[in-house]
Amino acid sequence: MDNIKHSVLVVDDEEINVMMLEGILEDEYTVITANDGTQALDILWHSKVLPKVVLLDVQMRKMGGFETLKNMKADDLLKRIPVIFITADKEESKALAAGAVDYISKPPNPDVVRLRVKNQIELKNYSDHLEELVAEKTVEITASLNVMIQAMANIIEYRNLESGGHVKRVQMYSKALIDHIMDRSSKYVEYAYQLKLLDTDIIVKSVALHDVGKIGIPDRILLKPGKLDPDEFDTMKTHTTLGKKIVESILNNNEGIYLQHCRDIAYCHHERFDGKGYPCGISGYDIPLAARIASVADVYDALVCARVYKAAFSYNDAIKIIVDGSGSQFDPLLTKALLDIQDEFKAIAETYK
Repeated sequence: MDNIKHSVLVVDDEEINVMMLEGILEDEYTVITANDGTQALDILWHSKVLPKVVLLDVQMRKMGGFETLKNMKADDLLKRIPVIFITADKEESKALAAGAVDYISKPPNPDVVRLRVKNQIELKNYSDHLEELVAEKTVEITASLNVMIQAMANIIEYRNLESGGHVKRVQMYSKALIDHIMDRSSKYVEYAYQLKLLDTDIIVKSVALHDVGKIGIPDRILLKPGKLDPDEFDTMKTHTTLGKKIVESILNNNEGIYLQHCRDIAYCHHERFDGKGYPCGISGYDIPLAARIASVADVYDALVCARVYKAAFSYNDAIKIIVDGSGSQFDPLLTKALLDIQDEFKAIAETYK
C-alpha cells in the first residue's frame, strides 16, 4: 500500500495557487486540478478511481467551496472523500461544521500541507481497510446463516414427514412472484418500488424458515391424519409465535434485514388480508410484504400437494381457491401476479416433487 502513488484533487480558481500546491505535492502524489467546484464535481463523478483527498478553495468565482462540499456530501460515494479547505479567510469553525476534515490557511505552508494530506490519506486508508474487513465478515456471516437456515428447514421437513421439497418449492414460488413483479414494474409499480428497498434474495432465503415454529408442536397434532379439533388447532397456531421466538434466538447477533425477513415471515405468514388470520389479526398492508408473498406461495403448495390429512388439489382448483380468496385471505395484487405466472408455478410444482 505504501508504494501506491495516491491521487489528490486540488480545486482553486487562481492558477498561481494551483501551481503552488502542485509543486508541494507532486513528488508524492498524482495531482489532479480543477478551477471551480463545477469542474471538480464533473471530474469526481467521472473518475474510475476517486482521489484520496480533495484540497478545496473556499472563495471561487463560479461554484464556491461550501457549495461544492454540500454537493459531495449528497453523493453516497463522494461524501466519503476527506476535504481540506484552503482559504485566506478565518473560517475554520464554519469549514469543520460543513464537513471538512481540516483547514489550511493561505499562503499554504509546504510542510503543513504535506503533513495534513499525509495524515488524511493514512486515516482514509485505515477506514477503507476496516470497511473491507467488515464487508468480508458480512459475506462470511451471511454464508453461515444461509447454511444454518437451510439446515433448520430440513429438520422441520423431516419432522413433518415431508420429502424436503416443500421448502424448496415455496422458495421458488416466492422468487417467481418477486421476479415477475420486478420485471413488470410498470404494472406493479408500488410493489416493485417496495421490493427495490428490500434485499429480495434474503426474502427468498428467509422463506425457508416460515414453519420453523412447528419444531415446538407435539407430534400428535403435527402428524394427525385428519382434521384438528379446536384445541388442537389453537396449539397448531402457536407455531407462528414460536417461530418468531426461535428466529430471534438464532439470529440475535444479526439485527439486520435477515432477521427482519425471517421474523416477519415466520410470524405473519398466516395473517389474512381481511384481518381474520393469526396470530395478531393484522390486515392489509400492515402485514409485511415478505409475509404476504410467502402466504400465497405456502398455500399454493399446500393445496397442490398431498398431506397426511388431505389429497392434492388439481393445479386449476388451487388457482381458483386462491383467486376466490383474493382480498380476503390473500393480497389482491399478489393474486393477480400469481394468475400471470400460474404456468410457472405449475412447472415448479412438477419439477421439485
